Amino acid sequence: MRTDTAKPVRLSDYTPTPYAIATVDLDIDLDPAKTTVVAKLVFERRAGIKAGTALVLDGDGLDLVSVLLDGAALGEDAYEATPDRLTIKAPPAGPFTLEIVTRIAPEANTALMGLYRSSGNYCTQCEAEGFRRITYFLDRPDVLSVYTVRISADKAEAPVLLANGNPIEAGDLDGGRHFALWHDPFPKPSYLFAMVAGDLAMVRDSFTTMNGRVVDLRIYVEKGKEDRCGYAMDALKRSMRWDEEAFGREYDLDIFMIVAVGDFNMGAMENKGLNVFNDRYILANPDTATDQDYANIEAIIAHEYFHNWSGNRVTCRDWFQLCLKEGLTVFRDQEFTSDQRSRPVKRIGDVRLLKAHQFPEDGGPLAHPVRPTVYNEINNFYTATVYEKGAEVVRMLKTVVGDTDFRAGMDLYFDRHDGEAVTIEDFLACFAEASGLDLTQFALWYAQSGTPAVTASASYDETAKRFTLELEQAHLPTPGQAVKKAMHIPIRFGLVGPNGADLPFDAVEGAAIKDGVLHLVEGRQTVTFEGVAARPAASLLRGFSAPVKLLSNQGRNDLVFLSRHDSDPFNRWQAMQTLAMDYLVTATAMTGAGETIHADAVLIDALGSIAGDDSLEPAFRALCLQMPSENDIAREIGEDVDPDAIAQARTMLRGDIATGLVEVFGQLAENGSDGPYSPDATAAGVRGLRNVALDYRLIANPAAIAPMLLATVEDADNMTDRMAALTSLVMHGADEADAALDIFYRRFEGDALVYDKWLSVQAMAPAPKTLARVQALTEHERFSFANPNRVRSLVGSFATGNPTQFNRSDGKGFAFVADVVLKLDKTNPQVAARLLSAFRSWRALEPARKAAAEKELTRIATAPELSPDVLDIVTRSLQ
Repeated sequence: MRTDTAKPVRLSDYTPTPYAIATVDLDIDLDPAKTTVVAKLVFERRAGIKAGTALVLDGDGLDLVSVLLDGAALGEDAYEATPDRLTIKAPPAGPFTLEIVTRIAPEANTALMGLYRSSGNYCTQCEAEGFRRITYFLDRPDVLSVYTVRISADKAEAPVLLANGNPIEAGDLDGGRHFALWHDPFPKPSYLFAMVAGDLAMVRDSFTTMNGRVVDLRIYVEKGKEDRCGYAMDALKRSMRWDEEAFGREYDLDIFMIVAVGDFNMGAMENKGLNVFNDRYILANPDTATDQDYANIEAIIAHEYFHNWSGNRVTCRDWFQLCLKEGLTVFRDQEFTSDQRSRPVKRIGDVRLLKAHQFPEDGGPLAHPVRPTVYNEINNFYTATVYEKGAEVVRMLKTVVGDTDFRAGMDLYFDRHDGEAVTIEDFLACFAEASGLDLTQFALWYAQSGTPAVTASASYDETAKRFTLELEQAHLPTPGQAVKKAMHIPIRFGLVGPNGADLPFDAVEGAAIKDGVLHLVEGRQTVTFEGVAARPAASLLRGFSAPVKLLSNQGRNDLVFLSRHDSDPFNRWQAMQTLAMDYLVTATAMTGAGETIHADAVLIDALGSIAGDDSLEPAFRALCLQMPSENDIAREIGEDVDPDAIAQARTMLRGDIATGLVEVFGQLAENGSDGPYSPDATAAGVRGLRNVALDYRLIANPAAIAPMLLATVEDADNMTDRMAALTSLVMHGADEADAALDIFYRRFEGDALVYDKWLSVQAMAPAPKTLARVQALTEHERFSFANPNRVRSLVGSFATGNPTQFNRSDGKGFAFVADVVLKLDKTNPQVAARLLSAFRSWRALEPARKAAAEKELTRIATAPELSPDVLDIVTRSLQ
């Protein structure tokens, strides 16, 4: 943990470093308690910098052994050293070499940043500012250097020694030790440095690039788990081919390696040529991984591989530009998955994720722009806004400039800035040049926080055959941004006629329209369509063409019509969600007042028409049958939120659906996948629809269905069906739930990743006894606060996936999570801070719950010796 006090870092204060580092030679002699790092750094003074300007290097809790300048020891008056900084007071005018020797203790590094040792393996995590925990350095992304790394270790303890780049040499040393030498010819920032050492198994394959180069592919995992790497390797090869075909990007090194580790703060890390993964995103077989696990592995493998160009070869100038690599790469992995699986289903899934995680962020005290202008702790800006909203901005950019110019802009970006650290302005300039468009207004998407609201009022003049849309965009104040400008909002649309086909029109006034996209660029716009033959139902924001909240005057009849006939699958799904949400908001208000309301036949019949339509993808039908979540409903209500009333209203709606469509669900539950298990999209969709149907059947007839689901938990031939059955039993509080949990645990007792599933499903059970169960599980023999996966699965699932129990009216849910945050802050501040973000919507709660949440946030804020990570989140949460 850093010992200095975090100070705000501002985009406006950016200046290049006075010195560049041309080459980095590291000699890392590994030992659990006393690792020695020798860093030879060749510095060059930048143009315009006065000779003798002090060189100030970053550190973080380092133990300096010695420092040499051009081979000579420095006098004590020539430098100043603290654990967090090394200053060379008057460096030479010309290029010079510093040799810095530090000692670190990997085994004591519980923060899992920098170089740490866990489960017998050495591993690094250097993004964002972890390299300074290894040696003193200019630890920022605009300092790009060529690295050569020599690693030595006890051969019995760590027979595998890995680093970035290509292997150069390896051999044995005296005393049972050995070494390996690696060289990365591509200049990179320190955050992309990686090193792994341990006793690992290897799975090997190869890939031939579009220019005929053969790349050695390796996945390193814990011994005994080699047979669970096949899907990850296949996903890697498909990612490499897709990036060549879709973006023209070829891999550049001789070798590409992935290492799966069990103790990791993140999902994965794109270190050049040596990706380090949380093992949950590598290991899979039908008995231990769900369909969603397979999909996650595919997406995250692709994401980290795509970073080789969008993040590594072209990197970000400073951490304010984080969205430049992350938002762009999320967009790229979304497109990959869309091409590999189902584009409509993928789009719906991505929007659900955006609304569940990013919209609440935009609407709360932690709101920030896609490119923030100030931060106290950069680790806290690895957010849904940077990643998911950042991807939406890139998607809108493609919509605005068109497919052809988007590809031309991407080619220009990669070619012009290869080997550079760049900014959002550099990125947008390439698309402006390729398309000839002025993107100044569009750039506001990177600068303004908050979710815009677009209000659409439609009217039709039958006599004049004229359809009119009144559009208005509104932007609520967010922290630091009270007043905002009108943005460029691309609205993909169609005018759906009585027969379900889009109606043509003769002319339009009031907006630029191209390729089915209406461009809203003013605060208010009136758009008039002439020559519209019949009254249409307006299908707006098709494919969710902009991350906005759409409010319209459409009635229920139009929504039902669109749910049945819209040619855009996303808007068919959205129409059903809107119908359900309208009911749920009303039902929540009535439930809170002690009244009840049942869903009418219109909503039930609309759902039934989709559920029973065999012409639609099973995965799409399953998504339509999943009602808005409790968190979705809370966000729609916006203030004075009562989670218990929301849960009751949602339970009632699902009960009405279960009884109203009992025959439909009976038929769907009989449909299963033929043949052996396959994780492909088609088979996964069939399983998904069947399991949704079984969940509804459990609601309607628990006495008949619960024993069937218990048998599935015991006998299923795949984890997807087994986990779906277990989840249904636990979430509905079935009498068989405890027996199912016991069966599940005993079957998979030795598997850590399946254990995480077992923890998670219990943590999300919406029952008053859940808090006590979660507290007891923290004492379970296999649970450990030192492992981020265990914490996320148990405490994280409780805090973010169990609205009624985290937001208990007695405040005990808040108190429990606050206790865990304070406990973790002493050992792993990054995980603690992310867990604390579960409080982000506390101000929207009804007064009693709001007061209880504020009490716990204040308790955290006033605790002594908080890390910068937690202090930053709690301070912003209370502002």
